[in-house]
Parts: sequence; C-alpha cells; structure tokens
Amino acid sequence: METLLEPLSYAFFQKGLLVASLSGALLGLIGVYIVLRGMSYIGHGLSHSIFGGFAAMQLFAAQFYAIGAGLWGIASALAITTVTKRSRVGADAAIGVITIASFALGVALFAKFGTSGPSFENALFGSILGISTGQIVGLVAVSILTVAFVTLRYRALLFSTFDPDVAAVSGVNVGRIEAALMVVLSLAILATLTVIGVTLVAAMLVIPAVIARMLTDSFGRMLAYSTLIGTLCGLVGMYASYYADVPSGTMIVLVGAALFIVVLASTGGRGLRRSAGLDSHVENTGLAPVITR
Repeated sequence: METLLEPLSYAFFQKGLLVASLSGALLGLIGVYIVLRGMSYIGHGLSHSIFGGFAAMQLFAAQFYAIGAGLWGIASALAITTVTKRSRVGADAAIGVITIASFALGVALFAKFGTSGPSFENALFGSILGISTGQIVGLVAVSILTVAFVTLRYRALLFSTFDPDVAAVSGVNVGRIEAALMVVLSLAILATLTVIGVTLVAAMLVIPAVIARMLTDSFGRMLAYSTLIGTLCGLVGMYASYYADVPSGTMIVLVGAALFIVVLASTGGRGLRRSAGLDSHVENTGLAPVITR
C-alpha cells in the first residue's frame, strides 16, 4: 500500500495518473476501429503529420499551436482518404507520402526557425508532467466526443468497418463515416500527443486493440477490453515511470508490450490466428452475428 500511496502525495503525479489513464482509454477505444480496418499504420503516420502542423504553427502564433496541429492532422487524414479513393495509389503509399512529408517539413521548420512554444523533445516524446489544465480539458473534451461518436454511430461504424460495399448498398454513407472517423482519430492523437509523444502514440493505438482481439471474438467486448487495457497500461506505466525514473510515455508503451507478450503466451496459436485475421471481412471473423443483431 505504501508503494501505491506514496506517489499520490504529489500533485503532479495525481494529474499525470489521470491523464495517462484517460489517454490510454481513448486510444484503446478508437484503436479498435483502426486495427480492424487494417489501418494500423495510419496512427503512426498521422502522429507524424500532426507534428508538421505543430511546427508550422510555431512560426505564426505559438500559443495556438494545438489548433494549427489539429487542423493540419485533419487535413492530412482527409487527404489520405481522398487520394486512396480517387486514384490507384494504395492507402499505405498515400499515408507514407503525405504524413512523412509533413513530419520532414516540421523538422525542417524547427531546425531553421526554432520554436517559441513547446519544445521539440516534448512534441516527440511527450511531457505528461508538464501538461497544462487547458490540455487536460482538451483531452476530456475529445474523449467525450469520441465516446459520443462511437455510441451514436455504433452500427454504421461496425457495418462499414467489416463490409463497406454492402454497407454502402444498404444506405450507409461510408465516405462520411470514414471522414468522421479520421477527424476523431486526428483529434485523439493531438490530445494525447503531449502525454505519449509523436514516436509512441501509434503504439498505444494498436497494442490494446490487438490484445483485446486475442481475447475475444465479440466486437462489443473487444471495444470494452481495449479501453480497459489502455487504461491499465496508463495506470501501471505511470507508476513504473515514477519508480524507474524513465519517461512516462515510454513506460506506458513498454507495459502494453509486456501485456501483449503475456496474453500471446497464454492464448497461444488461437491468439495468433485472431490477430492475423484482423483485416479480413466479417464473414471470416465470426463477428457476423453482431452485425445481424
């Protein structure tokens, strides 16, 4: 009990624990849709793209860097969706070109002009202990928005995730759903960027969802498990960070990776088969009863 209670005597740790848990839950929830759509790479790409907007905004109004980075990320996400649909360029190629170019632009701007706002290192690796009250409010707002979106558009998201062609024929506006999902994803990445950092946020989008997928065949339970796993990674990672004197974002991801290894060892071949089929259609995943209901 002393081990658990000692860090809580510090205000910065209390705030960090709240933010880490909420960030893990948010990324775990939205990560389910990203992983099941076979778009794991887009989390990595958008985090780098948002970094470009983060850097560009430093040149004009550093105090509004979050707005600039958010708009840049949303524009990048919509550009990826548009390029993928209207050309022969695959999603992975579009993500690679658009997002890595944005990241390179961000690095170039930082190197040339410097920054008057948050530091380069904070943007790359996160700084959970330096997060402001405004950023916490933003994180809570994005979390509420994400939960509302997933709840209100649950069936449309589920249908378009597993069988977009049939969903479109059935009256679901798949393009609008995908665009909204990309906007929510961009906002989630932006809100958690200062907690985990550009280089690690993609890992927390993927790890909880993959672990949840190895544990269940039910889509509803997968959403719940992934959210809980993300929360657990944030909680344990913060404590591990405190005692190991290692950056919190790094420890959160390492805790998730350790949990992945434990679950993989426990589920064996069954877990491997489930995770290998993440991007297959609904009829091959055993989730069809969820959609029919």
